[in-house]
Amino acid sequence: MFYYVEGKVAHIGPYLAVIDCGGVGYACRTTSYTLGSLSVGKVAKLYTYLHVREDAFELYGFASERELSSFEMLIGVSGVGPRMALAILSSNTPENLAMAIVSENAKALTAAPGVGKKIAQRIILELKDKLAKGQLTVSGGGETFTPGVTVIPENKASEASAALAVLGYGPAEISAALKGVDLEGLTLEEIIKQALKNTMK
Repeated sequence: MFYYVEGKVAHIGPYLAVIDCGGVGYACRTTSYTLGSLSVGKVAKLYTYLHVREDAFELYGFASERELSSFEMLIGVSGVGPRMALAILSSNTPENLAMAIVSENAKALTAAPGVGKKIAQRIILELKDKLAKGQLTVSGGGETFTPGVTVIPENKASEASAALAVLGYGPAEISAALKGVDLEGLTLEEIIKQALKNTMK
Protein backbone atom coordinates (compact mmCIF):
# COMPACT_ATOMS: atom_id res chain seq x y z
CA MET A 1 0.00 0.00 0.00
CA PHE A 2 2.79 2.42 0.96
CA TYR A 3 6.21 2.11 -0.68
CA TYR A 4 7.77 4.90 1.37
CA VAL A 5 6.89 7.99 3.38
CA GLU A 6 8.88 11.20 3.13
CA GLY A 7 8.60 14.29 5.28
CA LYS A 8 9.90 16.02 8.39
CA VAL A 9 10.66 13.94 11.46
CA ALA A 10 8.11 15.12 14.03
CA HIS A 11 8.96 12.78 16.88
CA ILE A 12 11.46 10.07 17.82
CA GLY A 13 10.87 7.48 20.54
CA PRO A 14 11.93 3.92 21.39
CA TYR A 15 11.59 1.93 18.15
CA LEU A 16 9.39 4.74 16.78
CA ALA A 17 9.68 7.63 14.34
CA VAL A 18 6.78 9.91 13.40
CA ILE A 19 7.07 11.38 9.89
CA ASP A 20 4.96 14.46 9.07
CA CYS A 21 3.75 14.13 5.49
CA GLY A 22 1.62 17.12 4.52
CA GLY A 23 0.25 17.59 8.01
CA VAL A 24 -0.39 13.88 8.64
CA GLY A 25 1.92 12.15 11.12
CA TYR A 26 2.79 8.59 10.15
CA ALA A 27 3.95 6.54 13.15
CA CYS A 28 6.63 4.17 11.85
CA ARG A 29 8.00 1.39 14.03
CA THR A 30 11.68 1.08 13.24
CA THR A 31 15.16 -0.05 14.28
CA SER A 32 17.87 1.63 16.30
CA TYR A 33 19.99 1.92 13.15
CA THR A 34 17.28 3.86 11.32
CA LEU A 35 16.59 6.01 14.39
CA GLY A 36 20.29 6.84 14.56
CA SER A 37 20.09 8.37 11.07
CA LEU A 38 17.11 10.62 11.90
CA SER A 39 16.87 14.06 13.50
CA VAL A 40 13.70 15.83 14.64
CA GLY A 41 12.85 18.63 12.22
CA LYS A 42 14.91 17.16 9.38
CA VAL A 43 13.40 15.61 6.25
CA ALA A 44 13.60 11.82 6.09
CA LYS A 45 12.50 9.08 3.72
CA LEU A 46 11.52 5.71 5.18
CA TYR A 47 10.76 2.60 3.11
CA THR A 48 7.68 1.05 4.62
CA TYR A 49 5.91 -2.21 5.38
CA LEU A 50 2.25 -2.22 6.47
CA HIS A 51 1.49 -5.02 8.93
CA VAL A 52 -2.23 -5.78 9.12
CA ARG A 53 -3.81 -7.61 12.05
CA GLU A 54 -7.43 -8.08 13.06
CA ASP A 55 -7.15 -5.38 15.69
CA ALA A 56 -4.50 -3.04 14.28
CA PHE A 57 -2.67 -1.60 11.30
CA GLU A 58 1.01 -1.00 12.04
CA LEU A 59 3.44 0.80 9.77
CA TYR A 60 7.13 -0.12 9.83
CA GLY A 61 9.71 2.16 8.25
CA PHE A 62 13.39 1.79 7.38
CA ALA A 63 16.13 4.13 6.19
CA SER A 64 17.26 1.69 3.48
CA GLU A 65 15.63 -0.82 1.16
CA ARG A 66 18.19 -3.39 2.37
CA GLU A 67 16.90 -3.06 5.91
CA LEU A 68 13.30 -3.37 4.69
CA SER A 69 14.22 -6.46 2.68
CA SER A 70 15.87 -8.01 5.74
CA PHE A 71 12.79 -7.22 7.84
CA GLU A 72 10.46 -8.89 5.32
CA MET A 73 12.79 -11.87 5.16
CA LEU A 74 12.77 -12.27 8.96
CA ILE A 75 8.99 -12.03 9.43
CA GLY A 76 8.66 -14.78 6.84
CA VAL A 77 10.22 -17.17 9.36
CA SER A 78 7.69 -19.05 11.49
CA GLY A 79 7.64 -17.68 15.02
CA VAL A 80 9.25 -14.35 14.12
CA GLY A 81 6.92 -11.37 14.38
CA PRO A 82 7.55 -7.75 13.45
CA ARG A 83 8.69 -6.74 16.95
CA MET A 84 11.26 -9.54 17.11
CA ALA A 85 12.45 -8.69 13.60
CA LEU A 86 13.00 -5.08 14.73
CA ALA A 87 14.98 -6.28 17.74
CA ILE A 88 17.19 -8.45 15.52
CA LEU A 89 17.77 -5.62 13.05
CA SER A 90 18.58 -3.27 15.92
CA SER A 91 21.41 -5.62 16.90
CA ASN A 92 22.57 -6.55 13.38
CA THR A 93 23.02 -4.58 10.18
CA PRO A 94 21.61 -6.26 7.04
CA GLU A 95 25.09 -7.42 6.02
CA ASN A 96 25.85 -8.78 9.50
CA LEU A 97 22.50 -10.59 9.51
CA ALA A 98 23.29 -12.16 6.15
CA MET A 99 26.72 -13.25 7.38
CA ALA A 100 25.19 -14.72 10.53
CA ILE A 101 22.81 -16.80 8.42
CA VAL A 102 25.44 -17.94 5.93
CA SER A 103 27.98 -18.80 8.66
CA GLU A 104 25.29 -20.28 10.98
CA ASN A 105 26.25 -17.87 13.75
CA ALA A 106 23.28 -18.19 16.14
CA LYS A 107 25.10 -16.13 18.78
CA ALA A 108 24.84 -13.01 16.62
CA LEU A 109 21.06 -13.42 16.55
CA THR A 110 20.62 -14.19 20.25
CA ALA A 111 22.28 -10.85 21.02
CA ALA A 112 18.87 -9.33 20.26
CA PRO A 113 16.46 -9.06 23.23
CA GLY A 114 13.87 -11.83 23.28
CA VAL A 115 15.66 -14.05 20.77
CA GLY A 116 16.55 -17.43 22.23
CA LYS A 117 18.80 -20.11 20.82
CA LYS A 118 15.93 -22.15 19.36
CA ILE A 119 14.42 -19.27 17.40
CA ALA A 120 17.90 -18.19 16.23
CA GLN A 121 18.54 -21.70 14.91
CA ARG A 122 15.14 -21.71 13.21
CA ILE A 123 15.92 -18.41 11.48
CA ILE A 124 19.22 -19.79 10.22
CA LEU A 125 17.67 -23.09 9.14
CA GLU A 126 14.70 -21.61 7.29
CA LEU A 127 16.61 -18.83 5.56
CA LYS A 128 19.52 -21.05 4.56
CA ASP A 129 16.95 -23.51 3.24
CA LYS A 130 15.44 -20.76 1.10
CA LEU A 131 18.91 -20.01 -0.19
CA ALA A 132 19.53 -23.69 -0.93
CA LYS A 133 16.31 -23.90 -2.94
CA GLY A 134 17.04 -20.65 -4.69
CA GLN A 135 19.02 -19.19 -7.45
CA LEU A 136 22.69 -19.41 -6.55
CA THR A 137 25.65 -21.59 -7.43
CA VAL A 138 29.20 -20.63 -6.53
CA SER A 139 32.36 -22.42 -7.62
CA GLY A 140 35.76 -22.20 -5.96
CA GLY A 141 37.88 -20.62 -8.68
CA GLY A 142 35.48 -17.76 -9.42
CA GLU A 143 31.81 -16.97 -9.41
CA THR A 144 29.45 -19.11 -11.46
CA PHE A 145 25.72 -18.53 -11.11
CA THR A 146 23.22 -21.17 -12.09
CA PRO A 147 19.49 -21.17 -11.23
CA GLY A 148 18.26 -23.94 -8.97
CA VAL A 149 21.60 -25.41 -7.86
CA THR A 150 23.58 -24.64 -4.72
CA VAL A 151 27.19 -25.31 -3.82
CA ILE A 152 28.28 -24.88 -0.20
CA PRO A 153 30.49 -21.75 0.04
CA GLU A 154 34.20 -22.53 0.28
CA ASN A 155 35.84 -19.12 0.18
CA LYS A 156 35.17 -15.44 0.84
CA ALA A 157 33.79 -14.83 -2.66
CA SER A 158 31.38 -17.71 -2.24
CA GLU A 159 30.29 -16.63 1.25
CA ALA A 160 29.81 -13.03 0.13
CA SER A 161 27.73 -14.24 -2.82
CA ALA A 162 25.61 -16.39 -0.54
CA ALA A 163 25.13 -13.52 1.91
CA LEU A 164 23.98 -11.20 -0.88
CA ALA A 165 21.57 -13.87 -2.07
CA VAL A 166 20.13 -14.09 1.45
CA LEU A 167 19.53 -10.33 1.24
CA GLY A 168 17.44 -10.89 -1.87
CA TYR A 169 19.87 -10.07 -4.68
CA GLY A 170 19.68 -12.14 -7.86
CA PRO A 171 22.63 -13.85 -9.60
CA ALA A 172 23.19 -11.06 -12.16
CA GLU A 173 23.06 -8.39 -9.44
CA ILE A 174 25.53 -10.35 -7.28
CA SER A 175 27.95 -10.78 -10.17
CA ALA A 176 27.82 -7.05 -10.94
CA ALA A 177 28.14 -6.10 -7.26
CA LEU A 178 31.29 -8.18 -6.75
CA LYS A 179 32.97 -6.91 -9.92
CA GLY A 180 36.12 -4.97 -9.01
CA VAL A 181 35.96 -5.85 -5.30
CA ASP A 182 39.25 -7.00 -3.73
CA LEU A 183 38.10 -10.52 -2.81
CA GLU A 184 41.51 -11.55 -1.47
CA GLY A 185 42.59 -8.49 0.50
CA LEU A 186 39.33 -7.53 2.23
CA THR A 187 37.53 -9.24 5.09
CA LEU A 188 34.18 -10.90 4.39
CA GLU A 189 32.29 -8.02 6.01
CA GLU A 190 34.24 -5.47 3.96
CA ILE A 191 33.54 -7.43 0.76
CA ILE A 192 29.82 -7.48 1.47
CA LYS A 193 29.75 -3.78 2.38
CA GLN A 194 31.64 -2.86 -0.80
CA ALA A 195 29.37 -5.07 -2.90
CA LEU A 196 26.30 -3.41 -1.37
CA LYS A 197 27.76 0.00 -2.16
CA ASN A 198 28.24 -1.13 -5.76
CA THR A 199 24.56 -2.03 -6.02
CA MET A 200 23.68 1.57 -5.10
CA LYS A 201 25.64 3.10 -7.99
